[in-house]
Amino acid sequence: MTDQKAERETRRTLPGERSRFGLRNFPPADQWHDHVERDPHTREERHYSLIPTICFNCESSCGLLAYVDHADGSIRKLEGNPAHPGSRGRNCAKGPATINQVLDPERILTPLRRVGERGSGQFERVTWEEALADIGARIRQAIIEDRRDEVMYHVGRPGEDGFAERVLQAWGVDGHNSHTNVCSSGGRSGYTHWMGYDRPSPDYANAETILLLSSHLETGHYFNPHAQRIMEAKQRGAKVAVLDLRLSNTASHADLWIAPWPGSEGLIFLAVAAHLLRTGRVARDFLRRWVNWETYLERLHPEAPRDFDTFLTLLTEDYAEYTFERAAEAADVPVEQIAELAEMVASAGTRLATHTWRSAAAGNLGGWQIARSLFFLNVLTGSVGTEGGTHPNGWDKFIPHFPEMPPPNDSWSETLWPQEYPLTTNEMSILLPHLLLDGRGRLEVYFSRVYNPLWVNPDGFTWIDVLKDADKIGLHVALTPTWSESATFADYVLPMGHATERHDTMSFETHASKWLAFRQPVNRVAAEQQGVPYRDSRDTNPGEVWEENEFWFALSWEIDPDGSLGIRQWFESREHPGERMTMDEYYDRLFSCSVPGLPEAAEAEGLTPLAYMRKYGVYEVARGHYRLDERPLTPEELDGAEPDEHGVLRKPVTEDSQPPLVGEAGAVGVELEDGSRVAGWLSPSRKLELFSTTLADWGWPEQATPGHIESHVSASRVDRDNDEFVLMPNFRLPTLIHTRSGNAKYLNEIANTHPLWMNAADAQAMDIATGDLVRVTTEIGHFVVRAWSTEAIRPGVVGLSHHMGRWQQKGHPGSRWVMGEVELDRTDEGVWSLRYTRGVEPFESEDPDSSRITWDDPGVHQNLAFPVQPDPVSGMHCWHQHVRLAKAGPDDAYGDVQVDVNKSRAAYRRWLSMTRPGPGPGGLRRPEFMMRHVTPRRSAYKV
Repeated sequence: MTDQKAERETRRTLPGERSRFGLRNFPPADQWHDHVERDPHTREERHYSLIPTICFNCESSCGLLAYVDHADGSIRKLEGNPAHPGSRGRNCAKGPATINQVLDPERILTPLRRVGERGSGQFERVTWEEALADIGARIRQAIIEDRRDEVMYHVGRPGEDGFAERVLQAWGVDGHNSHTNVCSSGGRSGYTHWMGYDRPSPDYANAETILLLSSHLETGHYFNPHAQRIMEAKQRGAKVAVLDLRLSNTASHADLWIAPWPGSEGLIFLAVAAHLLRTGRVARDFLRRWVNWETYLERLHPEAPRDFDTFLTLLTEDYAEYTFERAAEAADVPVEQIAELAEMVASAGTRLATHTWRSAAAGNLGGWQIARSLFFLNVLTGSVGTEGGTHPNGWDKFIPHFPEMPPPNDSWSETLWPQEYPLTTNEMSILLPHLLLDGRGRLEVYFSRVYNPLWVNPDGFTWIDVLKDADKIGLHVALTPTWSESATFADYVLPMGHATERHDTMSFETHASKWLAFRQPVNRVAAEQQGVPYRDSRDTNPGEVWEENEFWFALSWEIDPDGSLGIRQWFESREHPGERMTMDEYYDRLFSCSVPGLPEAAEAEGLTPLAYMRKYGVYEVARGHYRLDERPLTPEELDGAEPDEHGVLRKPVTEDSQPPLVGEAGAVGVELEDGSRVAGWLSPSRKLELFSTTLADWGWPEQATPGHIESHVSASRVDRDNDEFVLMPNFRLPTLIHTRSGNAKYLNEIANTHPLWMNAADAQAMDIATGDLVRVTTEIGHFVVRAWSTEAIRPGVVGLSHHMGRWQQKGHPGSRWVMGEVELDRTDEGVWSLRYTRGVEPFESEDPDSSRITWDDPGVHQNLAFPVQPDPVSGMHCWHQHVRLAKAGPDDAYGDVQVDVNKSRAAYRRWLSMTRPGPGPGGLRRPEFMMRHVTPRRSAYKV
């Protein structure tokens, strides 16, 4: 069944229609306003409003339906939204567990302000008005004094597309900081230097071969929507190959599982590429039309004839060194596995769906080349943008932009985009404390949102040093519904809404479709349905919890109360001048003006676009689209565009133009040899760049083509005879995600142990048994953990998942579902130590389940002991650690962490010395075509 047919079949069983068995999984949509169910205990009828929203417990943005009880307005449960094209009514465990977070007795319900020293953990209740006045005055003064780079919004997984960027652009600050280089910079770079787009979007449902790097099926990006389609493809006969250091659940479903030595994955892909070239099983017509092969010849073989056959011959010769034997030796796997993988890839034709996001690309020095080599297989087979192939994310993701956008600013923050990393994707988040310690700047106001920097980043003790220093950070505002390690080092802790308590739009590349989902505060929507009056989301959310978007509007109003700074106008109501814009007005305008087809679909049901989205929670913009690189440009796009010497169609630009809106130097498409004028790709040449002129011209000519970079943890750098191992700390369990799920009791009941995975042969050789305490020594310190002897991880590698190790200091607020109590100590010489004084224990609260806690393991905060290891090209923190293992000593205790921050600083300087700083060609700070949040005017790109 094709993906289109599968989607139509899904459509037949949407609410209101029965399956072929005469059963329904969900109530019909026309009953969502008043759905009746019987209470499972009393059997009495209960009336519910079913309000759609979006899950916020990972990045998949699956649809949810909140069951809001008419009797008391409470949310009784959350289930999947069958109208959602990505998740199709299905959720993993994290979706329904949202109810735990809403009802968590430990959640933050009122605005709080620090009392005592920063980091004391002591707070007092304040009003929202007091907090807004203080924060707004500080930002206003920074703007007036042209200290715009001292305002920073540091966000993890935001749960929205574009809203915060518009706010910051209106303020005129270059202040958007992300979590990207602890997450996905490596993968993004690998794809960016091929096609300008920074993520893949596999069409799993129609693939013949699915090649996954890591445990993507169970825990990767968009894993619930992806897992559905991977398993459906497998059921109809598609083959699945998985490269993973662990026997993950994904690997257990694979037809071929390869567990290579870390960092050798790219050599495997290059060996497969060489096999495709050697045997002639490549898509010649596609390569001739869409690969920049002329540039390849010009740069690498300037004396060779400029014809395609010569290119193909020379390309085959250039990659001949990547043999099955070389890859097998480096990966320490049987050569037969490489040969089998090559045949699986070759036999897929144009139906090869591949994916990596974190995994090896995030673990290794040069990991971005691993992603680049993986996509090389798609390019050679012509399985790019095809049915069953791999798309760029931009084809399958939709971001609506508000009609009125503030003008781009002209500022550039060196604490976000230092000159040493001109090609990073994206901001150099992990280096912020080090850059501040270097004296490169300071922050007047620092917002942390959906982010726990001292816990999730490496080198957390250096973060504590900086977070406590008011000379480095004047005011830290933690926008969070729950307590975290970082929030206790804030000056203000302001409660933002959970998934059922805020507005957002989200879209992700889950399959060959474009959809837009709508998160909304369900109690507020239900109140409106019942005719209950309210002013804003605080009237319907628990306590004084405020949704983030309304907070940003109010804060912007506070920064510019009289409009003299030109900020207030971007948040003023068009319907009621002089008043703040409401969420209804904002989203009504967004949906009416910026979502193609939505106004017509809404009108067909007698609804406004906003009412349509409130009813269904999602709209499918497009379905089943392929080969959008061949899309003919419209007359409007071509108006004023002229081809340059390489056929790139460009429009005139000025220094005030904003690169993402006009393409690199005004590029809108490409004119091909046959005269067709089409969209192409987003790379500088508008083609797929086998030879990246960007990498070559910005200081990395030896890495301009897909190749191999020796990892910092390659086998030659690890002394196995001296009990040295590679630690893999960047995998996670499917039921937990970072700190967001810490207050979800159902999830913590499922997963509440934190063992160090260790191959049974390695454990036996070191006389280590399951449950034994092991000291893991890193470059800057050590931690103590319990071992698990298992066959499910390759020899020479140990693994510790990134989902536990939560802690709170005695007397500090925290989430007792998951946090143990610790003592922190710092010597005058800069040696930090952390030791548990108690684990997780039952506690009394409004929730009787808190007294029934059976688990006691808070886990180990391993990231504290990792130095920053930013890849010099992508900026990705290279998560794999070169460690030494030993049995714990008599003075070691479970969960101990000790770190010397002087060694952390030395490691930072060593990795910094590996960079090749800008500026690049034309004196630019950064290539214009590369993604950048809150992109300034083109003039700001000049040093």
